[in-house]
Amino acid sequence: MSSPASFESTPAKSSMPEWYPELLSSIAHQIDGGRLRAVAAANQELVRSYWSIGQELLARESREGWGSKVVTRLSADLRDRFPESRGFSPRNLRYMKSFAAAWPDRAMLQTASATLPWSHHVLLLEKLTTTDERLWYMAAAVEEGWSHNVLSHQIETRLHERSGYAINNFKATLPPSASELARQSFKDPYVFDFVAMTGKRNERELEGQLVDHVEKFLLELGQGFAFVGRQFRLTILGDEFFADLLFYNFRLRCFVVVELKATAFKPAYLGQINMYMSAVDDLLAHPDDHPTIGLLLCKTKNNVVAEYSLRGFSKPIGIAEWESEIVASLPEEFAATLPSISELEAELSQGT
Repeated sequence: MSSPASFESTPAKSSMPEWYPELLSSIAHQIDGGRLRAVAAANQELVRSYWSIGQELLARESREGWGSKVVTRLSADLRDRFPESRGFSPRNLRYMKSFAAAWPDRAMLQTASATLPWSHHVLLLEKLTTTDERLWYMAAAVEEGWSHNVLSHQIETRLHERSGYAINNFKATLPPSASELARQSFKDPYVFDFVAMTGKRNERELEGQLVDHVEKFLLELGQGFAFVGRQFRLTILGDEFFADLLFYNFRLRCFVVVELKATAFKPAYLGQINMYMSAVDDLLAHPDDHPTIGLLLCKTKNNVVAEYSLRGFSKPIGIAEWESEIVASLPEEFAATLPSISELEAELSQGT
């Protein structure tokens, strides 16, 4: 009688050579990369196919002048011919036509944006009306790896109008390559639409809710931020100080101290955050880390006062407002009338 089938036992990890973890990590990385490339290639091929269908629908419509009945009939016939396939509903066929109309140049299909899922492109068609805005969000979605829901949230909170607008001194305090990345990493205002503030503005209440919803908070902060701690204790020769929120940003390679204020910006706030940043640089930062960056979040601010207050500061600091909901932008004609700090200085110098 033959012996029963046996299965090869898995050797213990402890019996593996020293280089085995490196081998495992390398191969796992290749598998992950291969899967991502396969998904991107499949997305791109689908987008190309839908664009071609949309182009033909546009051309036929232009030549023949047919109406919506043709799309409805076409949808039914395509689903009969390809019963195993999805995506040929009348609505989606109309999206294909809109997509082709929005991107008449086939060159777009060769860009990284074409690797986004079709649902992302539909969302961009539904929620945005200009090519520039769509291009901005497409590029950001590719770089940041946004899901459909995250992309929808970023559009709804008008991220493109807020990114890079925090008042800062990065150009004067950081190397050119780091200053531009830091500028792009901060925004104004920050939208904390997941918090529910009571009638009394309270910084600890806001801080607590941000930590309770830290995943959403990190999403609003942007890519690269990792939460280190709340009311982070800094001990200096026996004296204790507590930074509101401490993060590390892996793209900027530095700590980020965030101070929350439920009031309007005051120049005195800079002295406080400056001390926290100095302590973090000395007590926590690794020699290879870049200088700690400060982010001062206030309920409101006078931009000119904020810009003047940052002059002469040797440490990189950004100043921005926070809101519990997105508010309408200023009308263009009104926004255009607001003077810049250079214009104010010019007027003052003329009056002396």
